[in-house]
This record gives sequence, structure tokens and C-alpha cells, in this order.
Amino acid sequence: MFLPTNIDEMKFLGWDYLDIILITGDAYIDHPSFGAAIIGKYFVKNGFKVGIIAQPDILSNSDFQKLPAPSLFVGITSGNVDSMVNNYTASKKRRKSDDYSEGGIGGKRPDRAVIAYSNKAKENFKGIPIVIGGIEASLRRIAHYDYWSDKVRRSILFDSKADILVYGQGERTTLKIAEELRSGKFVGDLRSLRGTAFIVKKDEISDYFPNEGVYKYEQLPSFEEVGSDKDKFIEAEKIVHGLTNPFLDTGLIQETNGRFLIVNPPVLPDGNIDELFESDFEKKPHPSYKERIPAFDMILNSITIHRGCFGGCSFCSIAQHQGSFIQSRSVDSIVNEAKKLKSKSVTDLGGPSANMYGMRGNDFVKCQKCRRLSCLFPKVCPNLNTSHKELLVLYDKVKAYKRVFINSGIRHELALLDKNYIKAVSEEFTSGLLKIAPEHTEAKILELMLKPSIDKYEEFVSEFKKYSEKEQYILPYLISAFPGVTLEAAERMRDYLKQNNIRVEQVQDFMPLPMTIAACMYYTERDFFTGEKIHVAKTYKEREQHRRLIQWWKK
Repeated sequence: MFLPTNIDEMKFLGWDYLDIILITGDAYIDHPSFGAAIIGKYFVKNGFKVGIIAQPDILSNSDFQKLPAPSLFVGITSGNVDSMVNNYTASKKRRKSDDYSEGGIGGKRPDRAVIAYSNKAKENFKGIPIVIGGIEASLRRIAHYDYWSDKVRRSILFDSKADILVYGQGERTTLKIAEELRSGKFVGDLRSLRGTAFIVKKDEISDYFPNEGVYKYEQLPSFEEVGSDKDKFIEAEKIVHGLTNPFLDTGLIQETNGRFLIVNPPVLPDGNIDELFESDFEKKPHPSYKERIPAFDMILNSITIHRGCFGGCSFCSIAQHQGSFIQSRSVDSIVNEAKKLKSKSVTDLGGPSANMYGMRGNDFVKCQKCRRLSCLFPKVCPNLNTSHKELLVLYDKVKAYKRVFINSGIRHELALLDKNYIKAVSEEFTSGLLKIAPEHTEAKILELMLKPSIDKYEEFVSEFKKYSEKEQYILPYLISAFPGVTLEAAERMRDYLKQNNIRVEQVQDFMPLPMTIAACMYYTERDFFTGEKIHVAKTYKEREQHRRLIQWWKK
């Protein structure tokens, strides 16, 4: 079944009321690769009646009135992508397309979608609690640098006026909210849930700080301080990134305009995510759509095998959203999904990183006390189990039913610790082109990225080619205009690429994403780790120069 999008579809299901309405910035595709679908079906599986409003027009109320007011809450997400990332290029030019919309047409998702949808929900569903979540809310949960306005913005909770924010892997947290509200509690009573953030008044702060509440809390510099003092902004970011580990049981407090933002610790990984992927998904777009949706085409025959990433790249937001502990699906769950695919091939079998499946610390107690930003940089943690055997067993199990391909996402420095994995990928699981992400060639820049030196990439390419018995290629992902890159450094990368005849068609122009270390460096123009001043390419002209140097072979 599809979640109902209007009253007629509710009647078809025999429903005369809704417990929850989900509003999303994506077209509605009933597939576990899309956040609104996976959480909506998880609610239904647990006995709740859920409707969905996809890509509503915020210039009128008609789309918001297609469903009756829910009894419990309205859940809001921008979709699978932050709306500002989705709507604008790295040069801040408006995009004409949107892969998550019917026909790939842009403009169906408003800027700052979570705020826009929250305002309309309050207007149309008066008195109903508003719960915000998803990537946009998750990475804007504290005061953050916003690239598009070029200023520090306060937590999205204040601007959306939502009742509670759910960050990270929020299915079970949001289910708990639904259960508590159904039992008769008010949303203001829900103050002890992990993975949530909310606002309290000044006279309530003593319930949380200093360390009087359920959890420990560290106080961040205030919104006013981080917005006016870049040293304070760096201080706040260091506290946030030092407390990513949920086992530290430490939340955050940040004063904002006379009130206080409370961020409870992240959700603890429980290692069982099978149930989230095993609902009765239709595995296709809602029948109301007549044109193709590009994002669906991309994931139609791919399978997610785990969540989380312990790589800790400074430009990446995965650890702040999904966490750095790997949560893997069982082999049986993945194989069963593969069997149901209509295609003869699984076009991509992976997750945030393709080859971290099943990995964790040998002594997990040590992991629970760790504050490292990355398990791989500057050196691979000696406590990390880097064996790829479990992953190779998975590949073999799936290939008994489907052809299996791995197209991207391999952490090459991790793969080098298990040459059997590289051998298998080269001989069996590459369709002809494998994308690897060295990101840059300059040692200093790679240090700022928390990425390995370029010789690790070269070693991986050498190993891959050694086992390759057919014509296949490795294409590097590269980022241009990263903080710290001078024009001279960009020219040296150009020389490296030219010398090795590496021709890259697509280049990722650096975009500072909220709550990332790289965004902090872009905004402050300081090395996050040493405090030293660094060069940051900020003008369109210089950023364009950097990109063109990478594409040296174009006229």
C-alpha cells in the first residue's frame, strides 16, 4: 500500500482519521531509500495511521488541506537533501533541475523548506504539535554557518517554531514521540529522548545544567557569541565534534536570544536496522506521477547495506547525521531484498561507505570512550577490525541470485588493508568504471580534509589494475577550491593530473555544509586543528579558476 495523499485514498484504505501527517520536499516514492517513506511505513507497521503531503505549494493552502488534521503530530522534512543544497549550485546559482521531483523539474521545493513547511503546517493544523527532522533539520540543530546567506544562523528550531527536533537516525525516536503522545502526554513533556532538541526558558535551564538532568551537558558559546566572534565559533564546533560519540552520554546547551536550546545526546546504535527496511514497500513512485523521477532511476536496483561512517572526512556530514558507528543489516535481510528486484543485477550494494559493512572495534568498550574524529586518519585505529571477510561473504550470498556491482564509495585506504577485497572487486564486482575519492593531491590539503595521502590512492589503483582482467577504469572524485587551497596548490594538482593523464569530467566545487569542520574553516579562514590562518577561495572568479585547473584538458 501507498501512504494516502488525499481523503479518497484514506477511504480506500478504510481510514476515517490520521494519527500523523508527514510533509516532505521530495516527490513521494515508496522505497526505503527515501526518508519519508521509510519512517511512514515504520509508523504503519507499528499501528499508526499515516498520511503524506509531498512537495506542497506553500503559496496556497490547498495542498495542506488534502488531508484532515492528524491527532498526534505533523512531521516535517526537506526530503533526502538540504533544500539549499538542492536548490543552488556551489556558485549560489539557482538550479533548474531537481532529481527528487517529477520530470526532474526544479522549483517544487522551497528554500529553507523545513521552515516554510512548518509555518504552513501551523497555519493549517492549528494546535497540532510540529516535529521536524531529516537532513536539513538534523544539520541545523545548533547555531551554524549558512553558506547561502554568508552568516551564522541560529538553530532551525527557533526559525521554524517547531515543538521538537529529531536528528540523526530518527525512526525509533519519532516512534517513541508518537507512542508518548498517544498515551496522553504533551509534547512539552518529552524532554529525555535521545536524538532530540528543544527550547526551554531561562528559568528552566537549571533542570539540565550543570548536570542536573538525565544526561550530562556541555554549554556551547551562545548564538550571539558564535555569530560575532570567530574564535567562539571554532570553540563551539570543537565541542560539538568532540561529542559525536553517543556513548559519552553528553548533550549540548546553547543560549539563543534569552532562551536555551537543549540538544540531548545522539541515539545509541543498537545494531538492528533490518526492520526499518522490511516494511511492505511498493518500491515505486506514487501512481499520481506520470513522468520519471531521476532519483528513483538512480536507486531502483541498488540496496543499502548499512548506515553510518567512521571515516570522518572534514567536508562530510554523515557522522553528525547517521553517526560514526556502523549499523549493518543482516545478510538474510539484504539477500531477501535482492531476490525481489526485477532486475538481474544489483547496480550498487553499499552505504555511506561501500566497504565498512560489519566493521567495529575489536574492544568495543574502548570505542565507547573514544573522541577521535576519524577511525582512519591520521592512521587507522589499531582497535578497528578492518577485515572485509564479512562483506565478501555478503557479496557471494547476493551473487547467487543477482549480478552484483560496486560502483563507488570504497574507502581505498581501508581496502588496502585487505587485498583480497580489492582482488574481488576488480575481478567480479566492477561494471567497467569504479569511482574512488582521493579528493585532492596536495598533502596539506588532504590533512585538512582528514583524508590519506595521494600515494594511498596510487597504491589502490596499482592493486586494482593488477587483478583486472578486462577493460575497466578508475575515476577519481576531486574537490575544487577547498579551504586552504591557494592558486599555486591548485596548479600543482593540475600538474599531477596532467602528468598522469587523469581527465575528470565532473568536479565537485566545494560547498560548506552546515555542521561540518570544512564549513568552519571556510567561514573562519582558520585551520580547524591548529588555528593558523589559511587561504580560502571565496570569489566566483577564483573558484572558477580552481575548477578549470582540475579540468586542464578542456579548452
